[in-house]
Amino acid sequence: MTKEQIDRINELGRKSRAPEGLTDAERAEQAELRLAYLAWFRASLRGQTADAPKKNNDTEEKKDRPS
Repeated sequence: MTKEQIDRINELGRKSRAPEGLTDAERAEQAELRLAYLAWFRASLRGQTADAPKKNNDTEEKKDRPS
């Protein structure tokens, strides 16, 4: 996702809230850019979480200890 694409998403978002709104072509462009952004965001998040260290779940250990 390029900075220009993100800028265009923001521009269309601002225009959609303006009194004149978006044209049909701009609505279609906005929907396409949003899908591309979500795909990019999800891929980025998966990459970050795949590299994160895994934590051990120690709930079984806690159950065995006396209170």
